[in-house]
Amino acid sequence: MRYELAVREWAELGEGPTWDPATGRLIWVDILSSRIHSYDPADGRRTVMATEQHVGAARPRVGGGLVVNLRDGVGLYGPDGGFRWLLHAPVDGRRANDAAVAPDGALWAGTMRYDEAPGGGTLTRIAPDGTAAEILGDVAVSNGTGWSPDGRLMYYIDTSTRTIDVFDFDGQLAHNRREFVSVEAAAGDPDGLTVDAEGGVWVALWGGGAIRRYAADGSLDQVVELPVRRPTGCAFGGPDLTDLYITTARAGQAAPHPLAGSVLVLPGAGRGLPATPFAG
Repeated sequence: MRYELAVREWAELGEGPTWDPATGRLIWVDILSSRIHSYDPADGRRTVMATEQHVGAARPRVGGGLVVNLRDGVGLYGPDGGFRWLLHAPVDGRRANDAAVAPDGALWAGTMRYDEAPGGGTLTRIAPDGTAAEILGDVAVSNGTGWSPDGRLMYYIDTSTRTIDVFDFDGQLAHNRREFVSVEAAAGDPDGLTVDAEGGVWVALWGGGAIRRYAADGSLDQVVELPVRRPTGCAFGGPDLTDLYITTARAGQAAPHPLAGSVLVLPGAGRGLPATPFAG
């Protein structure tokens, strides 16, 4: 399996790719540049939207627009571009990171401290009406979150633990946290993840220059080497959800690879699951 260049970009911290089936576009963010990007692979058209704060993730909403995980909380962009806060809860020294929409349409939003201090981050469930429930309050770097095809399992990464954990999921809340796989230090740090239609878990390895697929039983199934050292996230997209898009970062590298910060793609990597839009 070989990568191709999907979008040449110089993102400082490209993150959070997601496919919007309603528009046929890939959406991702550059956290440190406060930008939301989109890309239509059918015609190559792109858009870039600036946000007023560092943005950890942007996900499609039912009826159009985006829900965004920002430094100071969670906000909503309408189809016309208008903005309002859904949850405004600033904490000094803390910012948003990755976020994902659960099968019930709620947003699971992660945070972390800028200095990555242990215990400084959280994972919070935000209902469509803005009601927030903190699920995890002792996180360092909240990252990839995803659900099994039947919705009964939730996968989650706190990068500092070097593990992908799995929870039982009851439709709204997660219980019974346990280790799914542990990633050896030499392979890099687990970052963003996505789950495919067969229940396989794909994870980007920050500092490891690779994407891995773990089968539903936790066994290592595939390793795809990349030219960039810091892939950050992955998501299936395209008309049939068979192409795996990969975001990457330039941040913290004295001499990054020329493709660092771009979006790469693995054509025909598998078959993904349709993204659930935020119900608010």
